Amino acid sequence: MSIVYYPTTPAAANAGLEFPHIAASSSVSQYAAAANTPTRVTWNTLESAKGFTLDPGNYAIAAYTGIYKISYGLQASNNSNAIHFLNVWLKVNNVDVDYSGVEFTLSARKSAGEPYSLLAYSSIVFPMNAGDYVDLWWASDQTATSGGALGVYLEAQPAITTPYIRPSTPSVIGDIAFVSAV
Repeated sequence: MSIVYYPTTPAAANAGLEFPHIAASSSVSQYAAAANTPTRVTWNTLESAKGFTLDPGNYAIAAYTGIYKISYGLQASNNSNAIHFLNVWLKVNNVDVDYSGVEFTLSARKSAGEPYSLLAYSSIVFPMNAGDYVDLWWASDQTATSGGALGVYLEAQPAITTPYIRPSTPSVIGDIAFVSAV
Protein backbone atom coordinates (compact mmCIF):
# COMPACT_ATOMS: atom_id res chain seq x y z
CA MET A 1 0.00 0.00 0.00
CA SER A 2 1.20 3.44 -0.89
CA ILE A 3 0.64 5.45 2.25
CA VAL A 4 3.16 8.25 2.42
CA TYR A 5 3.59 10.73 5.25
CA TYR A 6 4.94 14.18 4.59
CA PRO A 7 5.89 16.33 7.57
CA THR A 8 3.70 19.37 7.87
CA THR A 9 5.74 22.55 7.66
CA PRO A 10 4.87 26.04 6.48
CA ALA A 11 7.02 25.45 3.39
CA ALA A 12 5.21 22.22 2.47
CA ALA A 13 1.82 23.45 1.24
CA ASN A 14 0.78 19.96 0.04
CA ALA A 15 1.97 18.09 3.13
CA GLY A 16 -0.07 15.21 4.52
CA LEU A 17 -1.06 11.61 3.96
CA GLU A 18 -1.84 10.07 0.60
CA PHE A 19 -4.43 7.28 0.48
CA PRO A 20 -5.93 5.37 -2.44
CA HIS A 21 -8.96 7.18 -3.83
CA ILE A 22 -10.85 7.99 -6.99
CA ALA A 23 -13.47 10.61 -7.84
CA ALA A 24 -15.37 10.77 -11.14
CA SER A 25 -18.47 12.30 -12.71
CA SER A 26 -20.43 12.44 -15.96
CA SER A 27 -21.42 15.56 -17.87
CA VAL A 28 -24.02 13.81 -20.06
CA SER A 29 -27.57 12.66 -19.29
CA GLN A 30 -27.96 8.89 -19.08
CA TYR A 31 -30.84 6.66 -20.18
CA ALA A 32 -31.53 2.96 -19.66
CA ALA A 33 -32.25 0.77 -22.69
CA ALA A 34 -35.68 -0.19 -21.31
CA ALA A 35 -37.75 -0.36 -18.13
CA ASN A 36 -36.57 -2.92 -15.56
CA THR A 37 -33.23 -3.25 -17.36
CA PRO A 38 -30.00 -3.04 -15.30
CA THR A 39 -27.79 -0.31 -16.78
CA ARG A 40 -24.19 0.50 -15.89
CA VAL A 41 -23.55 4.11 -14.85
CA THR A 42 -21.04 5.75 -17.18
CA TRP A 43 -18.32 8.24 -16.23
CA ASN A 44 -16.63 10.69 -18.59
CA THR A 45 -14.64 12.88 -16.20
CA LEU A 46 -11.93 11.68 -13.82
CA GLU A 47 -11.62 14.31 -11.09
CA SER A 48 -8.83 12.68 -9.06
CA ALA A 49 -7.24 9.26 -8.62
CA LYS A 50 -4.42 7.60 -6.72
CA GLY A 51 -4.26 3.83 -6.33
CA PHE A 52 -7.26 3.40 -8.66
CA THR A 53 -7.73 3.47 -12.40
CA LEU A 54 -10.94 4.28 -14.26
CA ASP A 55 -11.33 1.69 -17.00
CA PRO A 56 -12.95 2.70 -20.31
CA GLY A 57 -15.58 0.05 -19.47
CA ASN A 58 -16.77 2.43 -16.70
CA TYR A 59 -15.48 0.63 -13.66
CA ALA A 60 -12.80 1.52 -11.11
CA ILE A 61 -9.95 -0.91 -10.46
CA ALA A 62 -8.34 -1.00 -7.00
CA ALA A 63 -4.55 -1.21 -6.86
CA TYR A 64 -4.47 -2.02 -3.14
CA THR A 65 -6.36 -4.32 -0.78
CA GLY A 66 -8.26 -2.45 1.91
CA ILE A 67 -11.55 -1.31 3.38
CA TYR A 68 -13.10 1.41 1.19
CA LYS A 69 -16.02 3.82 1.42
CA ILE A 70 -17.90 4.23 -1.84
CA SER A 71 -20.20 7.24 -2.14
CA TYR A 72 -22.29 8.29 -5.11
CA GLY A 73 -24.98 10.71 -6.16
CA LEU A 74 -27.24 10.39 -9.20
CA GLN A 75 -29.21 13.42 -10.42
CA ALA A 76 -32.38 11.41 -11.01
CA SER A 77 -35.28 12.97 -12.89
CA ASN A 78 -38.80 11.76 -13.64
CA ASN A 79 -40.58 13.46 -16.56
CA SER A 80 -43.64 11.18 -16.32
CA ASN A 81 -47.06 11.99 -14.82
CA ALA A 82 -46.73 9.01 -12.42
CA ILE A 83 -44.50 8.09 -9.48
CA HIS A 84 -41.59 5.82 -10.49
CA PHE A 85 -38.77 4.03 -8.71
CA LEU A 86 -35.01 4.11 -9.17
CA ASN A 87 -32.89 1.22 -7.89
CA VAL A 88 -29.11 1.61 -7.57
CA TRP A 89 -26.50 -0.98 -6.52
CA LEU A 90 -22.83 -1.87 -6.75
CA LYS A 91 -21.06 -4.77 -8.42
CA VAL A 92 -17.54 -5.95 -7.66
CA ASN A 93 -15.95 -8.21 -10.27
CA ASN A 94 -19.35 -8.31 -12.01
CA VAL A 95 -21.08 -9.73 -8.89
CA ASP A 96 -23.81 -7.79 -7.05
CA VAL A 97 -22.63 -6.50 -3.65
CA ASP A 98 -25.04 -7.71 -0.94
CA TYR A 99 -26.85 -4.92 0.89
CA SER A 100 -25.58 -2.24 -1.51
CA GLY A 101 -28.97 -1.76 -3.15
CA VAL A 102 -30.99 1.38 -2.52
CA GLU A 103 -34.45 2.25 -3.86
CA PHE A 104 -35.48 5.86 -4.43
CA THR A 105 -39.03 7.06 -5.11
CA LEU A 106 -39.41 9.83 -7.68
CA SER A 107 -42.65 11.82 -7.57
CA ALA A 108 -44.55 12.67 -10.74
CA ARG A 109 -43.27 15.62 -12.79
CA LYS A 110 -44.23 19.14 -11.80
CA SER A 111 -45.43 20.11 -15.29
CA ALA A 112 -44.88 19.06 -18.90
CA GLY A 113 -41.62 21.02 -19.13
CA GLU A 114 -40.37 20.54 -15.57
CA PRO A 115 -39.45 17.02 -14.36
CA TYR A 116 -39.34 16.03 -10.72
CA SER A 117 -35.68 15.68 -9.69
CA LEU A 118 -33.73 14.51 -6.68
CA LEU A 119 -30.15 13.68 -5.79
CA ALA A 120 -30.14 9.92 -5.20
CA TYR A 121 -27.21 9.65 -2.75
CA SER A 122 -25.84 6.69 -0.84
CA SER A 123 -22.59 5.29 0.52
CA ILE A 124 -21.31 1.90 1.65
CA VAL A 125 -18.14 0.61 3.31
CA PHE A 126 -16.73 -2.80 2.39
CA PRO A 127 -13.45 -4.61 1.65
CA MET A 128 -11.82 -4.82 -1.77
CA ASN A 129 -8.78 -6.75 -2.92
CA ALA A 130 -6.06 -5.43 -5.20
CA GLY A 131 -7.27 -5.96 -8.77
CA ASP A 132 -10.97 -5.91 -7.87
CA TYR A 133 -13.12 -3.76 -10.11
CA VAL A 134 -16.25 -1.97 -8.97
CA ASP A 135 -19.05 -0.38 -10.95
CA LEU A 136 -22.40 1.25 -10.25
CA TRP A 137 -25.69 0.03 -11.77
CA TRP A 138 -29.22 1.42 -11.94
CA ALA A 139 -32.68 0.44 -13.17
CA SER A 140 -36.18 1.90 -13.06
CA ASP A 141 -39.68 0.54 -13.45
CA GLN A 142 -40.17 3.15 -16.22
CA THR A 143 -37.28 4.74 -18.08
CA ALA A 144 -37.23 7.81 -20.27
CA THR A 145 -35.54 7.94 -23.65
CA SER A 146 -33.74 10.93 -25.10
CA GLY A 147 -36.51 12.94 -26.77
CA GLY A 148 -39.00 10.06 -26.48
CA ALA A 149 -40.66 7.94 -23.81
CA LEU A 150 -41.40 9.44 -20.40
CA GLY A 151 -39.94 8.07 -17.18
CA VAL A 152 -36.73 8.11 -15.11
CA TYR A 153 -33.32 9.19 -16.39
CA LEU A 154 -30.07 10.64 -14.98
CA GLU A 155 -29.99 14.30 -15.90
CA ALA A 156 -26.96 16.48 -16.56
CA GLN A 157 -27.53 20.22 -16.81
CA PRO A 158 -25.33 22.87 -18.46
CA ALA A 159 -23.98 25.92 -16.67
CA ILE A 160 -26.31 28.94 -16.75
CA THR A 161 -25.79 32.69 -16.54
CA THR A 162 -29.38 33.89 -16.02
CA PRO A 163 -31.23 34.50 -13.79
CA TYR A 164 -27.97 33.84 -11.87
CA ILE A 165 -24.61 32.22 -12.61
CA ARG A 166 -24.55 28.51 -11.79
CA PRO A 167 -22.03 25.81 -12.75
CA SER A 168 -23.02 22.73 -14.70
CA THR A 169 -24.64 19.78 -12.88
CA PRO A 170 -23.30 16.29 -13.60
CA SER A 171 -25.71 13.38 -14.08
CA VAL A 172 -23.63 11.31 -11.64
CA ILE A 173 -20.81 11.88 -9.17
CA GLY A 174 -18.95 9.24 -7.23
CA ASP A 175 -15.87 8.58 -5.17
CA ILE A 176 -14.08 5.71 -3.49
CA ALA A 177 -11.84 6.43 -0.50
CA PHE A 178 -9.53 4.19 1.53
CA VAL A 179 -10.77 3.75 5.11
CA SER A 180 -8.49 1.09 6.63
CA ALA A 181 -6.28 -1.89 6.04
CA VAL A 182 -8.10 -5.23 6.11
